[in-house]
Amino acid sequence: MKILHKQTWHILFLIILLFGINFVIKYDDQILYGNLWGIKTQTWLDLTVFFAIVHQTYVLICWRYELFYKGLSNYLKKNAFKIYKIVFTILILLRPILIILLSISNKMTITVGNNLSYFICLILLIPGIYGQYSVFKYFGINRAFGIDHFKPEKYKNKTFVKKGIFKYTPNGMYKFVFLLLWIPGVLFQSKAALIAALFQHIYIWIHYYFTELPDMKFIYGKTSFK
Repeated sequence: MKILHKQTWHILFLIILLFGINFVIKYDDQILYGNLWGIKTQTWLDLTVFFAIVHQTYVLICWRYELFYKGLSNYLKKNAFKIYKIVFTILILLRPILIILLSISNKMTITVGNNLSYFICLILLIPGIYGQYSVFKYFGINRAFGIDHFKPEKYKNKTFVKKGIFKYTPNGMYKFVFLLLWIPGVLFQSKAALIAALFQHIYIWIHYYFTELPDMKFIYGKTSFK
């Protein structure tokens, strides 16, 4: 099935990543210290990781089901992209929300001092905000959602964006916008939140190499799926 193209690698690297998290947790009790609203840090961490996986699995299935079979459009007609985008938005917003809650639950498990914490947050915030601005201003929010999978004929001849942060890197979203997910962990000095941010930042690159990049090559005419 074309939907599963390169997903064996996706699953393999995800398993390695999850084992890596468990290995680190096993040797540092501070990572699971604390609770919020009576919910343990372990649960907040599990939810953060779980919904990141749900989000990227959802995108994988929707993108490829639509790209190769017009599955969503055949069923949802003209509302296909709109409905897909609503669910996507909910899942993408859960990422920072859950990391914030996790960081509060596990706060002050790293002692770096408030001044250094604020300084690091500022360093992360500037490229993160500029990257997000560039996505909205130049790249286009619908294109970020993956509208080219819904309208490949329209987008296959479009050039890649070279403005804003994309002038310096072809993938400003994953390199810089995802830095924003690190800020809660740094601000609240939370080991668990930093691990969750690291997981999400690595995992989005797994998504890129084994889902998005092959799809882009197919859409923009550089290769074909076999």
